[in-house]
Amino acid sequence: MSEGFKSGFVALVGRPNAGKSTLMNFVLEEKIAIMSDKPQTTRNKVQGVHTTDEAQVIFIDTPGIHKPKHKLGDFMVQSAVQSLQEVDLILFLVDASESYGPGEEFIVNKLKETSTPAFLVINKIDQIHPDQLIEKIDKYRTRADFAEVVPVSALQGNNVDTLMEQIIHYMDEGPQFYPEDQLTDHPERFVVSELVREKVLHLTQDEIPHSIAVYVEDMKEREEGAVYISAVIVVERSSQKGIIIGKQGSMLKEIGKRARQDIEALLASKVHIDLFVKVQKDWRNSRYQLNEYGYNEEEY
Repeated sequence: MSEGFKSGFVALVGRPNAGKSTLMNFVLEEKIAIMSDKPQTTRNKVQGVHTTDEAQVIFIDTPGIHKPKHKLGDFMVQSAVQSLQEVDLILFLVDASESYGPGEEFIVNKLKETSTPAFLVINKIDQIHPDQLIEKIDKYRTRADFAEVVPVSALQGNNVDTLMEQIIHYMDEGPQFYPEDQLTDHPERFVVSELVREKVLHLTQDEIPHSIAVYVEDMKEREEGAVYISAVIVVERSSQKGIIIGKQGSMLKEIGKRARQDIEALLASKVHIDLFVKVQKDWRNSRYQLNEYGYNEEEY
């Protein structure tokens, strides 16, 4: 570790689908956080670790802040707001193509309640005209005192290097919290379950709402060097189970195939994966089931 090494924790906050997971995955050059075109995809605080010779930045990708409709929603919002008090820097991501509304106002007010410096990161700048970007920056500057305003395209990587330079500039000298080759503090089982859930969301689209959970029942390396994984997809209704299984199991096979490709890239190993589907009615309102599937309210 070089002299003058910097480190710090950075929270990614914003409305659902602002591109927080996309940004973190681009910086890490690895898929750690689930990405979907559906809002409210991230449910747990996902920590991603970016290490260079000069600094280590630990990203906390929070669930999108939204009006909760069930206990799971309460957990997600509480998790995001709690993060603001625990970090060295906040990145408030907004979608350049979306108008300023009550959701943004809610987050801005939360930012005003903390002394943590906050960057305004305007994402998806490739989707608007430069004149619109100037108007949007002016709009937000009247709402809060941001330490920096950085326009980016997280998907294409535009201006992300500049953002990282600014983040490290605001970091204090500190220790290297994680080994330089470690990308996340989450156990592999968590990342595996998230990759399976991502494929379900991608392949089922509007047929399956966010009433699914995935947990890994078994994960072990076999003698031939391959990793065996057994995972369960939890749904709330029998009709959803039928959609996920598909005709003659076709949908479940495709979910497993796509998940296996990402998991093999993550683990750098051959993977065998078995998927099962279980109906658990109204699990999002059950404190026991939320804890069982990894949404532990006691941590917050």
